[in-house]
Amino acid sequence: MTSSIDPVEFARRLIACPSITPARGEVFDLLEEALVPLGFAVHRFVLGEAPDGPTENMVAMRGSGGPHFGFAGHVDVVPPGEGWSSDPFDPVIEDGILTGRGANDMKSAIAAFIAAVASAPREKGTLSLLITGDEEGYATYGTPRIIDWLNERDIRPDMILIGEPTSVDRLGDTIKIGRRGSVNMWIDVLGTQGHVAYPHRADNPVPSLARIVNALTDHHLDDGTDAFPPSNLEFTAISTPTQASNVIPGSATAQLNIRFNNLQKGADLVRMVEEVVEREAPGSSVRARISGEAFLTPPGELYDLIVSAIREETGIEPELSTSGGTSDGRFLISLCPVVDFGLPNATMHKVGEHAAVEDIRTLSRIYGRVLDKLFN
Repeated sequence: MTSSIDPVEFARRLIACPSITPARGEVFDLLEEALVPLGFAVHRFVLGEAPDGPTENMVAMRGSGGPHFGFAGHVDVVPPGEGWSSDPFDPVIEDGILTGRGANDMKSAIAAFIAAVASAPREKGTLSLLITGDEEGYATYGTPRIIDWLNERDIRPDMILIGEPTSVDRLGDTIKIGRRGSVNMWIDVLGTQGHVAYPHRADNPVPSLARIVNALTDHHLDDGTDAFPPSNLEFTAISTPTQASNVIPGSATAQLNIRFNNLQKGADLVRMVEEVVEREAPGSSVRARISGEAFLTPPGELYDLIVSAIREETGIEPELSTSGGTSDGRFLISLCPVVDFGLPNATMHKVGEHAAVEDIRTLSRIYGRVLDKLFN
């Protein structure tokens, strides 16, 4: 059966909805319009308030019983930025390239999956789409709330494929079988503001913060595992509130991020930083936000389905990787095995974000092969 949905045209329509994170409304209307005729029961809910909301989520389900295959993704996008040669929300196809914000990350993958579903058999098992409007933000009201919705109804997929752009040089060369965890922290050191000519009347917090930075930079976290590289701590900003060159600041702040493997837990890393800070600058404070824990999906049926579909469609043997940033898999792993696979990711978040038209069509065929293998 030929799909009744053109994945490239549907991706173009999704991109034309300016769904900057957190997203709701029009872009979900378009998804519902496509899914209901395909036999899906569509459930939409909006949660939260600014700054992390309001966020819309969608759970669309078709069929009953097992196996239950879930596809997860997000329709929110990062702000477009300056320097585009055309309107980032007025998608352009030129020389076989679809350009627009979300073309790569990840509206084209959602379109590819929906096109695949349009021709998938309906007689066996359950299909679900778990779509959030807040993956690019803090996800406060995003995928974790979808998981709450599923748990409240005792619904649990057997496996989930996330359509994040994971390929590197060619479509199909990389799938992500796990992701590192991520925690952001802000260290605040207090002092006493004063004139640089009278240091005895002030208390400069910068030397204390420098000791903290040195101590944490020298701290060895781990050596990594067979599946993950070593955990890594990076300072990303250091600031003081003063602008004048002759003022000793009254406070100093450092911002850091730790990307960590499955040897670590976010809360343990926060405690480690707190201990170093208290030792080097007693009375200083640490604020932390854990974006997600590291996870690893062990080999199994989900691996086999996706790897064989990629191999049959492209002739490529994909690398199984845990590199790169995080994804909503950090939440969904609490439900079942999770794998990320999608388009080449070179232009994600960039000005001029784009995807090759033929890659979008091939991706849809790969997703279709996965469904055929599972449900036929």
